[in-house]
Parts: sequence; C-alpha cells; structure tokens
Amino acid sequence: MNEIRDAILSDQLDAVGGLAVPESYRAVVVRKDEQDMFEGLTTKDKDPRKSLHVEEVATPELGPGEAIVAVMASSVNYNTVWTSIFEPVSTFGFLERYGRVSELTKRHDLPYHVVGSDLAGVVLRVGPGVNRWKPGDEVVAHCLSVELEDPAGHDDTMMDPQQRIWGFETNFGGLAELALVKSNQLMPKPGHLTWEEAAAPGLVNSTAYRQLVSRNGAAMKQGDVVLIWGASGGLGSYATQMALNGGAIPVCVVSSPEKADIVRKMGAELVIDRSAEQYCFWKDEDTQDPKEWQRLGKKIRELTGGDDVDIVFEHPGRDTFGASVYVTKKGGTIVTCASTTGYMHSYDNRYLWMNLKRIIGSHFANYKEAWEANRLIDKGLIHPTLSKVYPMEEVGQAACDVKGNLHQGKVGVLTLAPEEGLGVRDAEKRAKHLAAINRFRGV
Repeated sequence: MNEIRDAILSDQLDAVGGLAVPESYRAVVVRKDEQDMFEGLTTKDKDPRKSLHVEEVATPELGPGEAIVAVMASSVNYNTVWTSIFEPVSTFGFLERYGRVSELTKRHDLPYHVVGSDLAGVVLRVGPGVNRWKPGDEVVAHCLSVELEDPAGHDDTMMDPQQRIWGFETNFGGLAELALVKSNQLMPKPGHLTWEEAAAPGLVNSTAYRQLVSRNGAAMKQGDVVLIWGASGGLGSYATQMALNGGAIPVCVVSSPEKADIVRKMGAELVIDRSAEQYCFWKDEDTQDPKEWQRLGKKIRELTGGDDVDIVFEHPGRDTFGASVYVTKKGGTIVTCASTTGYMHSYDNRYLWMNLKRIIGSHFANYKEAWEANRLIDKGLIHPTLSKVYPMEEVGQAACDVKGNLHQGKVGVLTLAPEEGLGVRDAEKRAKHLAAINRFRGV
C-alpha cells in the first residue's frame, strides 16, 4: 500500500498498474456482532465514535465490469451516520440480500461493512469488460451501484430493481485505502481540486442535481423561487449554488447567523434564520401548528416581494414537511429525499389536493445526472463546500459532527493522502476559483 501511495504522490501514475494489489487494506467498518449495541438508546444518544472502527480487511475479488481504486480521500454523508447508529435498520440486512443475487455478490455479505459513498483516487485495477478506464486514471466515483439486467433500469438506472447505494447498501465503500466500484461509477477527477475537495461533492452534488435540476426531479427553470431547507449543509449548499447558477431565486433557510453569512457569501440574498424566527411547526409530538406554517409563508412573501415558492427542496422530512406543503404555491412542487429528522411525514392534504401541488420523491441520481453534476464542478460553475477534514483514524468524530449538525457543507476524510492540499493538476483554473473553493473552510 505504501508503494501505491508513493507512486501516486510522486506522479508516477503509469507505474501504478504494475504494482501488486495488497491482500488487505485499512478501512472504516461497522461490525455485524455490534449491530445491537445501541439497543434501548434514543437516536440522540447513539454515538458513531463507538461503532465506527478502522481495521485491516481483506481485499475483495475483482469482478467483470468493476474497478479497484486507491482512495486518496473520502467524505462523510448522512448515510454513514445511519449506518453507524444502525438506523432505521442495520445495513447488514442490505448486504445479506445483495449477497443472494449472484455468486459474485456473495463477496459483499461479510461480518463487517466497509462504509462510505464518496471517493477521489486513482484506478489501480480494472476487471474484464472495462475499456473506458485504466490503471493510473485519476477519478471520483458516484454512489449508484446497479446491475442493469432488468429492462426497468434502461430508461433511468435509478428505476432498476437492483439499484443500490454503494458503501451503504453494498460493501467495500470509499472510507478506506481501497474501494471496489463498478466502472460505470467512475468519473474524471476535476483537475483544479485537491483530493479532499474532489471527494466532497459526489453524493450530495449529484443528489441535488437530480432533485432540483433534472427532469426526473423538479426541473427548475429561470426565475423559479426555490425554498431550500438547510441551505448551508451538505445537500443544501449544492442546491443553493444550482439555484443561483440556473437563474432561480433561492430562499435559504438556515439555523444560525453564521450559516446565514455562508449562504450570503455564495450569492444568496433571501435568507431565513430559523434560530432568529424561532419557528416551531409542532405543538407536541402528534400535533402540528398551521399558524407557524402561515408565519413562514408570510416571511417568504416579505422576502420575495409577494411571491410564494415554486419549488421546495425538502430533505429534513418530518419536522418541516407540513410547512413545506403549505407554503408551496398553487401548482408548485415539493421534491423530497433523505428525511433526516424522521421518515413519517404528515401534512394537510387540502393544501396539496385543492391547489394542485405535486410531491416528487427523489433518490440520488443516474450516471448521466451524476456525470453532468460532476461536469459543473469541473467547469467551475459549482464548487465544493468542504469545511473540515479529518484523518481516517478520527472518522467517528467526523460522523458525530454530521449527526449533530455541527458542520457546514461537507466533512472530508483523508485516507491514503498524508495531508491536505495534494492532487491539484490545473493550478491556473484553481487560482481563478480559489475564493469560492474555500468559502466553507474553517467555518
């Protein structure tokens, strides 16, 4: 592994393919025999630092259409938090079901789960049938794992019945020194970014693209008013950029003055600080407060000059969904994913049905959408929102930051890269966009 890292760091990428693939590698894992460790605790009390471990694991067999990537950096997404606290279910159930698909997928059903759904690194080996990529290629990976043996997946791969999220519903994820991916997960690493910056956008940038821009999502157009919950967070920070870049008018909801400053630095002018407004959409565990929905709607109209929102970019879920449905304009769209505050959404259907609003479910992105989202990064039209970077040994704390919403944008993790700042190929382009690249750093 040291020889592989040294070859990459010394820019001897042509030699990478001639190096031996290690029989084992260091990875961030959860253990099957610990999946009940938090039983009886509330979600708040479940601590990823107790369940995420850095261990030496066996290198998986390389199959047809696959690649092994030497991972220089990765990042933490909320699905890693869910995996680490075994909510809403243990991910070992996903691995068991995937292991029953074929002889090759049996590799994934193990007593440990290598987690992580982002990476930036260098292709080390490719399996039979892979022609587009070769050892030595610098890449990032999106997290759609799909078998594509069913006709349902050939119009939109997200509709394939064997669609899974790599590193969450499959094994051998990106929070590791090596990762196993399907070759159609690979995309070119933007040359103006460091390893840790390039690893940060993958999952959330692609998710935001499908949810907001794609015809499979809200199909945002110029002039649309878009309400973005958590506008400085992992998903929201990319949705905010896409709204601004696409000629829409974002109304950014954040939870502190510091987060309000961040979205203003991105160019957003209409900002709602929930901490200042003290919205409380639930009177108690079972009862929502429509007066608070009305108060939010009034605030939105004050900011927009009287307009209601065309699109709501929804991902908090239970806490906000009733308000989201209410404040959307007649004929407008609520597009939803994730549900980080709870999956059981409730709303007053009169405001949906009688006003012809639509709710669209959105989940990650297909390869085309992920490629387009990555292209926006490469063109310098969308920028990473990396705020903090941890070494792999401290991934538990990184996951705690995300779980507790203590972070801004994305939290990165160094794997093979020994330090931050490495991997830049296009210094001229980087200099042009440096201020935007660094907007979230140290916040």
